[in-house]
Amino acid sequence: MTTTPSPQDIFDVRKIRQLVALMKDHDLSEIDIQQGDVRIQLRRAGTQIVSGAVPPMAAVAPPPIARAAEASAAETAAAKDEGRFAVVKSPMVGTFYAAPDPDSPPYVKAGDHVGPETTVCIIEAMKVFNQIPAEMSGKIVGVLVENGQPIEFGQPLFKVDPLG
Repeated sequence: MTTTPSPQDIFDVRKIRQLVALMKDHDLSEIDIQQGDVRIQLRRAGTQIVSGAVPPMAAVAPPPIARAAEASAAETAAAKDEGRFAVVKSPMVGTFYAAPDPDSPPYVKAGDHVGPETTVCIIEAMKVFNQIPAEMSGKIVGVLVENGQPIEFGQPLFKVDPLG
């Protein structure tokens, strides 16, 4: 006879310890699990609030020379705008999605005003879809990546005018 686990099973201390060990082993900043109507979120102290972080995906990353050129170009562009604009950067490696699904409008576009809690995009990493908050207030003046584009940790995603 098989039994269906009850929602309270996810609060078993042994399972929580296993989740914490999994977070440590894979350098995850957060785990969010739902079983039925019961949900548990574990976050490591001192991390940004996202749905999870993953190690770099070497299979999708461009060669090191291309990454260095992209980083250099992004740093040059960021330096030009340093005094005027802020940049929302990727907190992880993954795939950038501007909308929750292909039939929906983008979370934000140029000209939209955002607050710190405003979701600006989703980054998919290892089949986990992570909602990324703006973490600042202002007006979106530029979307710096294309929908479906692979992105790196720290890559600029949006240019924001904090005075806008």
